Amino acid sequence: MRGTTVLPGEGNSGEPGEEGMPMHRLQVPMPNALPFAIGTFDTIGPMSRAPFPHRHTFHEIVHVTGGTGRHVVDLNRFPLRPPNLCFIAPGQVHHWENVTGLEGRLILFTDDFLVDHSADRHVLRTLSRRSWLDLPDEAAEETTRLVAEMDAEYRAGDAGFQSVLRALLHVLVVRAARLPAPRSPVEPPAPPPPETPSLTRPGSVAADFSALLGAPEGALQSVRSCADHLGVSVSYLSEVVKAATGRTPGELIRQTRVHEAKRLLLRTELSVRQVAGRVGFKDPAYFCRFFRRETGASPGDFRRGTGDIHHDHRLESIAASSSRA
Repeated sequence: MRGTTVLPGEGNSGEPGEEGMPMHRLQVPMPNALPFAIGTFDTIGPMSRAPFPHRHTFHEIVHVTGGTGRHVVDLNRFPLRPPNLCFIAPGQVHHWENVTGLEGRLILFTDDFLVDHSADRHVLRTLSRRSWLDLPDEAAEETTRLVAEMDAEYRAGDAGFQSVLRALLHVLVVRAARLPAPRSPVEPPAPPPPETPSLTRPGSVAADFSALLGAPEGALQSVRSCADHLGVSVSYLSEVVKAATGRTPGELIRQTRVHEAKRLLLRTELSVRQVAGRVGFKDPAYFCRFFRRETGASPGDFRRGTGDIHHDHRLESIAASSSRA
């Protein structure tokens, strides 16, 4: 198993802590791990079917092939009628309710894994607002084949498997976006969990902030420009984004700039100076210091393919320190 989810400050206990709603984080072992994991409900572990409301710092795609019960996403209850496909964005609240015989696979990954297809971030957040999809026969067969191929590729770990996984994930996301809108939940909305902050306006602001960063000009945003665009104060934006994602707006903007810089370094012939300008840095030297601080490698080393392992080390270091907070 290359990845698992744990609760910050709780190890693998799987119960809500004293700080309120748990925040699950993707943690991957060293040294050659990706910010990605796929497995069954059993191989991912008990957190994959957590019965209490919680959030993630990562994307989760759930392919349900068997079981009964309900999946609660934000304030909507969705009865299981396999096969289903579910998309959960970072910061969304969800849990499983009265489930038995739950079968299928989960795909867990961070925005950083989408370096080949950065536009998928926006598509994924759009899908997360639809959340729960019933799969017609043809789509069900295609989805089963795709997910099984991803699982086999991930477990084999053969040469080039990272790019194959990214390509298969892209196909899954694009085809899911083509499916018709789901019917409304047939059960009444779930009441907010006890001691849970309102999920309406704060949740909307956090989602709109994520959408801003997922737009083509997301790397050029600042905390102030985002707050002004959303019509809220900087302090309020910081509060709701931190509550929804476990990270500050500034951290997420830096992550967006790094993500876009990596994409440009890998997929274009732009100079380092030009890449710096595309992600909001007037001073290339400062951009180089920023990039090395965030990834552990210089832009040149990353472009030559010698910076990935450094970046994976930093990913785990961030996740580990967050879980201890």
